[in-house]
Amino acid sequence: MSSSSLSNTLFADFLKPYHNVFIFPQDNTYDSNFGCHCTLHPNLRTSNDRTKSLGELIPGIRNEIYPVASAFGEPIFFSLERAAAPYFGIKLCYSAYGVQMNGYLEKDEQKFLSIGKRSEQKSTYPGMLDNLVAGGLPHGISCGENLIKECKEEAGIPRSISHKAMPVGAVSYIDIEGYRMKRDVLFCYDLKLPDGFIPHNEGKPTKFSSCMQALN
Repeated sequence: MSSSSLSNTLFADFLKPYHNVFIFPQDNTYDSNFGCHCTLHPNLRTSNDRTKSLGELIPGIRNEIYPVASAFGEPIFFSLERAAAPYFGIKLCYSAYGVQMNGYLEKDEQKFLSIGKRSEQKSTYPGMLDNLVAGGLPHGISCGENLIKECKEEAGIPRSISHKAMPVGAVSYIDIEGYRMKRDVLFCYDLKLPDGFIPHNEGKPTKFSSCMQALN
C-alpha cells in the first residue's frame, strides 16, 4: 500500500509542494482525472515515519488518530487524523468501520423501535434521527466488545442485556461531498430490549434522546 487516492485535484495541488512526503506522477495526470493518486516518499520507511510526516502537515481537527491498512485486520501502513481521511479517499482501518444497533421492544404482539436523535451540537448530521447505538470501531477492540461499550455509553444498556445483540449484516457506502470521499462499512446489530427499558445517556447528555416508533 504505497499510494493514496486523492478525491479532488485542488487538494492534490495543496499537497504537491511537500516533496519530502508525497510523490506525484511526472505527467501531471492528476490534473485531469478524478481518483488520481500520489505516492508516499520512499524515505518514509516505517509506519512511525509516515505517521509523523503526515501529522506535521495535517493538523488535528478531531484529534482522533486511526490506522490505515490495505484491508480490515491487515498490517498498519501509517496512522492519520480521522477527519483527514475523506480528503485522501482512503478507508481508515478502524475509523471507516463502525457498529450500529437497532433496539426494539415487543408489546401486544407489536414491535416498537427505539430511535435516537443526534445532538444539535454534533459536527455531522446535527439534530437528525439515528440508531439507538452507533460508534466507530477503535483500534484493538472487537466489534462485539465495542458494541457493548457503546451501548453503555450511549443508551445506558448494561452488558447483561447488550451481549444478547444479534449481528444481522453489514452496510457499505461512499459519500462524496466537495473535496471529500468518505468510505465506510457499518456492522449492524439488532437487540430486543426488556419490557419497560428506557434508554438514557451516560456522559453524553445532549447526544441522545429516544422515542418509540411502532413497526408495521
